Amino acid sequence: MPKTFDHNVRRIAYDQTPGEGPGVVFLGGFKSDKEGTKALDLEAWARQQGRAYLRFDYSGHGMSSGDFLDGSIGDWTEDAHAILEAMTQGPQVLVGSSMGGWIALLLARTIPARVAGLVTIAAAPDFTEDGYWATFDESEKAMLLTEGRVERPSEYDDSPYIITRKLIEDGRKRLVLRDPLPLPFPVRFLQGTADTAVSTETAVRLLDHATGPDMRLTLVKDADHRFSTPECLLMIRRAVEEVIQRSNR
Repeated sequence: MPKTFDHNVRRIAYDQTPGEGPGVVFLGGFKSDKEGTKALDLEAWARQQGRAYLRFDYSGHGMSSGDFLDGSIGDWTEDAHAILEAMTQGPQVLVGSSMGGWIALLLARTIPARVAGLVTIAAAPDFTEDGYWATFDESEKAMLLTEGRVERPSEYDDSPYIITRKLIEDGRKRLVLRDPLPLPFPVRFLQGTADTAVSTETAVRLLDHATGPDMRLTLVKDADHRFSTPECLLMIRRAVEEVIQRSNR
């Protein structure tokens, strides 16, 4: 059974593996949870390596309290910040998948001393603005402003994504591709070329925009947004290992 951590009025569910540092913290994606393939594969790797590891559910996700539709990028970043500060010691390697990549970048910007390195998988920085708002037609924008929500189909779920006005307006305050983004530690961006949710153009834009002494983008031919084939999982583990090794230099 997962443990829970109380943060303000939110109860955050998490699973933690004890071990050596720097620890690894997995940050999941939009509407995903800590039981996903990538999160569990990294946990198995961490146990084998004796590496400290933490995976958790944002509020409104998985086993954590709250309603998903009440959440926002700011809320979920606060969840991540709070559990990182409470449950880990010293710099951590952040592994952010999709939206988790955006949240990892926000943490790297606000608490760089707690970040030993960064690995992102199909990172989706600023997706509320560039992925949703920018593609809404005038009727969708009007509906969002008047009714507070718009439905968009999901290729991963039978039920549609409900995009709230709060999500869009809060996301607008958390954009990372408009202002300087220093990443002063080892960084590995992983991106599939067959990803229909996050484009390779977004990955290249992030690489071009961020600054840092040790940053690489790997494009994987025909890999999709899930990035969960055995080959992709191995690539994630190797990226984490490389970041840990280089962060210890």
